[in-house]
Amino acid sequence: MIPTQHVLILSAVLFTTGVLGVMLRRNVIVIFMSIELMLNAVNLSFVAFARALDSMTGIIFIFFIIVVAAAEAVVGLSIILSIYRNQKTLNVDEFNWLKW
Repeated sequence: MIPTQHVLILSAVLFTTGVLGVMLRRNVIVIFMSIELMLNAVNLSFVAFARALDSMTGIIFIFFIIVVAAAEAVVGLSIILSIYRNQKTLNVDEFNWLKW
């Protein structure tokens, strides 16, 4: 048995890595993958709490998060593809058409 604290520490490290990826990187694909990493870190913490409390509530939340992540992947990748077709770049700094 892996202690719950170790799983939560791993989840916190993964979430922090995702936050740093969103804040420090300029490529849209890397930012998108960092958001997915944060969602999976939250899923891991829900699994840890569900196992520690012997409850199925955390598992039910995981299914909703997976559905949201799948919908985000479809919509996000289509937006990224559309931006690349128009701008020929995926660098966030070069998206000047998003500014007012």
